[in-house]
Amino acid sequence: MGADFDRLHPMLRRRFGVSLAAGYACVGRGVMASIRRGPWWTVPFLHIGRIRNILAPYPGENVPFTVENYAYRDPFGRETVTFVRTFDYPHHPERPGRFDATMILGATGRIVDYLGTHQHLAVDLDLAVEEDGSLHLRSDAQRFSAGPLAFPFPMLFSGRADLRESFDDEAGEYVIRLEVRNRTFGFLFGYEGRFTCEFPAAVEAPAHVLPRRHDRRE
Repeated sequence: MGADFDRLHPMLRRRFGVSLAAGYACVGRGVMASIRRGPWWTVPFLHIGRIRNILAPYPGENVPFTVENYAYRDPFGRETVTFVRTFDYPHHPERPGRFDATMILGATGRIVDYLGTHQHLAVDLDLAVEEDGSLHLRSDAQRFSAGPLAFPFPMLFSGRADLRESFDDEAGEYVIRLEVRNRTFGFLFGYEGRFTCEFPAAVEAPAHVLPRRHDRRE
């Protein structure tokens, strides 16, 4: 984000300042007031994604969740930050939803978000700072890879994410809202909620937040 990082709300700068040099992690806990999904035909795709911890297939209200951000160096020497979200659905206690992502700064200077347990999807991100110091994130081009197989992922079969995260000074809480839409079929998935964060000292990421496979392609 360059100089724009300094325009973020101070609590967002702390949250997104997780790095190897900073020496701390960010662990957020809160409640998703609403988790929504699109029409019936989106359900199979969401459940396929659940296998690799991409999105969460179940709708719900007042769903407790955690988000874990740890910095580590991946096998290719790239500094990486985890964004692991776990949704503890009251009506599915045996199957918590999980949405895994790991972010790097790509060779072109753009942030790349790898999704899922095996980093099969690499997504370019556009980040902007709003007037109130909140963060606005939008996803762009996507690439799929699995072993020797690699190709640009057709957006007809995927969606673009639009995320806003801010800090409520009065409540002392982070506020998050995400929508994923397909340009042809409309709304696919979304959530909105609030959470608070702790910033524990961390010199390495715990095993449970690391992907099972790292992808070299950016």
